[in-house]
Parts: sequence; C-alpha cells; structure tokens
Amino acid sequence: MSLLLRGGRVVDPGAGLDRVSDVLVRDGKVAAVGPSLDVSGAVVDVTGLVVGPGFVDLHSHVHSIAGQRLQALDGVTTALDLESGLAPVDRAYAEAAARGRPLNYGFSASWSAARAQVLLGVEPDADFFSGLVLLDDPRWQRSSSSAELRAWLAVLEREIGAGALGIGVLLGYAPRTDPAEFLAMASLSAKANAPVYTHVRELVEADPTTPVDGSAEIVRAAVETGAPMHHCHVNSTSRRHVDRVLGLLAETRAEGSRVTVECYPYGAGSTGVGAFFLAPERLPAWGIGPQDIMMVESGERIADVGRLRQLRETDPAALCVVSFLDEEDPVDAGLLHRSLAFPDSIVASDAMPVMWSDGTHESREWPLPPNGRTHPRTAGTFAKALRLMVRETGAWSWLEAFRRCAYLPARVLDPIAPAARAKGHLGVGADADIVVLDPGAITDTATYLDPTRPSTGVKHLLVGGEFVVRDGGMRLDAFPGRPLRGEPA
Repeated sequence: MSLLLRGGRVVDPGAGLDRVSDVLVRDGKVAAVGPSLDVSGAVVDVTGLVVGPGFVDLHSHVHSIAGQRLQALDGVTTALDLESGLAPVDRAYAEAAARGRPLNYGFSASWSAARAQVLLGVEPDADFFSGLVLLDDPRWQRSSSSAELRAWLAVLEREIGAGALGIGVLLGYAPRTDPAEFLAMASLSAKANAPVYTHVRELVEADPTTPVDGSAEIVRAAVETGAPMHHCHVNSTSRRHVDRVLGLLAETRAEGSRVTVECYPYGAGSTGVGAFFLAPERLPAWGIGPQDIMMVESGERIADVGRLRQLRETDPAALCVVSFLDEEDPVDAGLLHRSLAFPDSIVASDAMPVMWSDGTHESREWPLPPNGRTHPRTAGTFAKALRLMVRETGAWSWLEAFRRCAYLPARVLDPIAPAARAKGHLGVGADADIVVLDPGAITDTATYLDPTRPSTGVKHLLVGGEFVVRDGGMRLDAFPGRPLRGEPA
C-alpha cells in the first residue's frame, strides 16, 4: 500500500533537508523523497504545509489512549516513559499492546521499583499510580546495604535484558542515598550501553547538605563510567540556577562526555504531593510556598502548611501542579528560553495522566469527556515549543525545531535500541512516523484551568504509515502504535 504526500515543505533533520518535495510512503516506511514523484496509490495534497518526522517524546507518563491522543495532536508519534519507567517491563509492554496504542511506546527499567522490590518487598505491577503511592515512603529512600545493592542492580540488569530502553532514575525522590550507589548503577549501564535517564537530586544552591550536587553527579558518572547519561527536565530541577547547570553540561560535553539534556516550555511541573521535595520544610529551597501548589483532580490551590501536611498524609499519590518559575516575569521567562535554546537541548513533555473526578484515567471517547484534569504540557508541550522558538522569537529554524523534537531524541536511543535508527528522520527506509503541520497555525491551547484542550495546527499524523490524525481530525479506529524495545550490548 502506498501513499504520496504531495507538494509540502519537507523538513528532514537527518539529511539537513528543507525544501518543497513529495514524500512517498509504502508499507509503513518512507520509500522516496523528491520532487514530482509518480505513484499509483493515494495522494494527499500538503501544499503550504510542513512535513517532517513525528516527534519522539522521551518523557511521557500518560499510559493511556486518552493521553496519547492529546499527544498525537501535539505532533508526537512515539511516547516513551524513560525518566520513571515501569516494572516489570515485559508486563508493561504486554499490557500496552493488549489495550492498543495510537502512538509507539516504550519503557525504561525502573530504579525506584527495583529498590522498592528489594528494600520493601513490594512486587511491581507495571502501574504508574502504584509508583506514586511510594513517593512519601522513607523506607525505599534510604541507602542500601552491600547485599541490597547487589540485589536491586541484578533486578535492573534483568530488566535491561528483557528489553528496557535503559534505566529511569527518580533520584530527586530519594536524594539522601549514597552517591556510590548511583555510580555502581552507571557502571552496570555502561556495560550494556544503556542510557540512564535521571531526575537529579537537589542542587547545592537549594540544599547545601546534599550528598552531591544533582547535576554534577550525572556529569561525574558519565566521566567515570562512560555510561550515556540523560538529564531530565533541566528547567524544573535547576529552576533559577539553570544557567550554572547548563554551563556545567556544556563544559563536560565539550570534553567528550556522553550527556544529553531535555526541557519543557512551562514554568510549572507536576508530581505526587507526597514527593520528598514538597515537604513544607523543603519549599523555601525552591523559592515557593504552599500556595504555589495546585491539586490536579480538585483544582484546589493549597492555602497553608497545615493543609499541605494533611494532603501529604492522607493521599501522597495525589497529583499536583507546582509553579517554580513565573512565565510572565521577563527574568524567569528568560531562564526558560535559555533552557530551550541551549545547544542540542531536546524537547520532552513529562506528560502526565489525564484524570476525571470519578477516579478514572482512561477514555476512548473523542473529544475527551469534559473536566479531565492533567498538566497542560500533556497536550501542548511541542506546539508551545514551536510557537515560542520558531514562530515568535525565530530562535529555531524549522530544521532546528525538528532536530530537537524528533532527530536528537531518537539518537539518544540508538545505543540501546537499533530500531530507533529508523525514527526521527525521513531517509529512505525510515519508519513512516510523520507529522504534517500548518506552520502559521501550530500552537498550544491547553491552560492550567483547561488542560485537556488539544493543540491546533497538526493537519495529519501518521504512525507506521497509518493515519492517526487526518485533516485535523482524530481517527478513532487507529491503533498503529508499536513497541520500541531495547537490545542491550
């Protein structure tokens, strides 16, 4: 079966191509790119539109059809949970396949689940919400004995062997653990050539008593072990210290270390309210107070320390939105812009599940049922990045935008997943994961009060050559998403 996308502005960061061309898709692959191609199959006129590789999101926690459909209208064709991961990975892949996915999917090995399994005896169930329940449990946040360390490293090694896309490390949720443990895990990663995706522990500016500066720790691990290290959401973990962190990352990369970095274009993050760093006594280090925290499901803005303590005690897994930068303040907005503009900085959403007041977090309805709650980055990260960096400031060309949203994230996966080499570009033989967008209309519409409003401007989205979005409309019968799995060295 063949399909011709005719007359669009084709942007291929793999070849450095930006020109009007046709794209021929056959049997789920890119068969040809060039002017005036002849074909006997279907033809879609995309004159005036931009055609490029679908976006590869390294940091998505949606785990649902509902969430993936929002991401599809944001230009995403591959949505991976790598910062936290799921365990056991075999079960995570099997359940995603059984339920069906509009987008490609994949998971890292979960560091926190492996530690909880060994230190607490908690068997993982491949459920994101089960992981949230553990956030405020100090028993897994402690340092390990030598025997415990060997045991959970063995769990991670088995998970990598089972197809995990590296190791996801929520170090910011257990920031007092012995740094030697992180180095031991990085050594394991280096042997398998498996990337480590880290939510770093606190910076020295925020906590002078930290065992080691969070960003310096991954630099040290990259230098000492040779492991490929990935710094998750540098904007949210660095906050107003991001210039210092970016300088550190630039220096170590110039020296040849394997460190990549991601960010998202929002001044607020999202997590469970029981997270270590949201304890009332920790908030001053972030330069925030309880009133900067809003509960996702209810929309409640926390009034005071007493209410925060109550919520952390009664429902530590409850999702909340945490404001750490003021996007309306020119100084804070500048910090966010520099995170996105940093050379080779990758766009990644940290997309969160969509939840409704009855406790459900899945829906096959479209449009989504009203009053769904999530962080607006679930629906708008990539469109907002394009709006800010291409349309409004001109900081990126379209070629650079696709490089940061599609090509570079796929290359992070190359060491562990050979199949990733067919993603993030439009070379002949590449997977036909393609986004077609209106360059003058692409924008985010989701807000903190109305977070499930889809982005606009994505006209077509193909996953494996099959339309998930066509003429701006969602194909409700389209579930072409396929697993991306690791193949360790």
